[in-house]
Amino acid sequence: MEFNTVDEAWMFWVSYGGQKGFEVRKRYSNKRKSDGKVRSCRYVCANEGHRKEDKRDHLTKCPRAETRTDCQVRMGVVLDQEKGNYKVADLVLEHNHILQLPETSHLMVSQRKISELQGFEIETADDAGIGPKAAHQLASIQVGGSLNLNCTLRDHKNYLRGKRQREMVYGQAGSMLMHFQDKIAENPSFQYALQMDSEEQIANIFWVDAKMLTDYAYFGDVVSFDTTFGTNKESRPFGVFVGFNQFRETMVFGAVLLYDETYESFKWLFETFLKAHNGKQPKTIYTDQDSAMGKAIKKVFLESWHGLCTFHIMQNAVKHVAELEDEESSNSPKQTAEDNEEERSILADFSACMFEYEDEETFEQAFSTIRAKASKQSWLDSIYKVKEKWAECYMKDVFTLGMRSTQLSESVNSELKRHFKSDFDIIRFLQHFERVVEDKRENELNAEFESRKKIPRIKMRTPMLIQASKLYTPIIFEAFQAEYERSMVACTTALEGNNCYLVAIGSLDENCTYGSMHHGIGRQQLLSCGNWQSR
Repeated sequence: MEFNTVDEAWMFWVSYGGQKGFEVRKRYSNKRKSDGKVRSCRYVCANEGHRKEDKRDHLTKCPRAETRTDCQVRMGVVLDQEKGNYKVADLVLEHNHILQLPETSHLMVSQRKISELQGFEIETADDAGIGPKAAHQLASIQVGGSLNLNCTLRDHKNYLRGKRQREMVYGQAGSMLMHFQDKIAENPSFQYALQMDSEEQIANIFWVDAKMLTDYAYFGDVVSFDTTFGTNKESRPFGVFVGFNQFRETMVFGAVLLYDETYESFKWLFETFLKAHNGKQPKTIYTDQDSAMGKAIKKVFLESWHGLCTFHIMQNAVKHVAELEDEESSNSPKQTAEDNEEERSILADFSACMFEYEDEETFEQAFSTIRAKASKQSWLDSIYKVKEKWAECYMKDVFTLGMRSTQLSESVNSELKRHFKSDFDIIRFLQHFERVVEDKRENELNAEFESRKKIPRIKMRTPMLIQASKLYTPIIFEAFQAEYERSMVACTTALEGNNCYLVAIGSLDENCTYGSMHHGIGRQQLLSCGNWQSR
């Protein structure tokens, strides 16, 4: 046989080995010194020769299995000086070992190779969050089974490992800066900021992309901020600024990787956040009860109202009430049903103070009742000092968009945890965060599509509702229509002994009686008055 190049001869030998069921390798090649062109080369069976004796063999507990059998199978090619091609000059085809079956030939190393197209598909699946095993199974199905796929799951994982090593060639910090520079090249509006420590090491990292800047300009009146641990290799706190859009969908306004949760770190973060967003301060910002964070907010967000997450407060209330129950149960093992009911009522009363009471006097009376029921009052005293940040009666003039907690931030964090692993390097961390943000933006587009496709259902064909249905998004219109219906079933009743009127607003049932009551003087006052009539 003759071949135009040595590469063509090698590819033939690889193909021949795959058909017959033996591994192949290159034995040697001789090159001319003048131009470096190959004069002759030999391709052999992988079982050719013997493994060199290892002086440490007597120390090895589990030595590797022997694979060399001194097989003489080979193909030698030499350069034809006249024609300029290569011809077979030496050939031995008799093996001295067992050959592979056709069903196992695809597992031989010489037959396994990831093509450029397969590499692209592997990288795409990884970027989409598909694990190596699932991606490999998908590739096998596409070609009709693993026998037709020229790579194994191990090759798949090795390819990804090599890709990540290339991405991290400049180290964690250098690779992150290169990633941010690529983002700026894609869109110059992308911004990032770094804070260095005393040793010139990167401590805190904040970044926003172009859409985050635009979204905050339109919907940054109410912001939720929360941090979470364990989503990156160094277990550094990761935080996101989030809010609502006109469809009540979650929007991300910025993200940060912190070195620690100290006052200095939070102060730098909030100042950097405002600088990125042209100094626009939110009207309301919700956080948890972190004292360092609260101190930094008070220093930086001078025009914002700071609210505490009601979910975290309620969790702390449950914890302290549970401690109370444990102590009492240990002192008196036999508790009566009345005692248990009283302990449970503390949480119900506290929840009412948080969400129901709109009158400050009623709130104070109810909180005094809670104090009387609880034997441990240290936590109640501490939470009472910041009642303006969580009690309904002190939030009448606060613009909240219905937000009372950092649930939006925690929702984003929970989605991040589904995709993140603690051993992620910084580049994979950033890539997967961007994928979660894209999911949120996809939800926004879906909501936009549905709002343009579906006509809102108007219960009462009044001019105001007709106009509102054309201006508001569906979810906002539903909320407006519910308030409008409540206003239509309002009635006024004169109170005895004065010229004042009581306004009761509720929803009429089929018997034309009021359901749940909504009013401005407090539920208990209304029920105790007794001097009202339904219309």
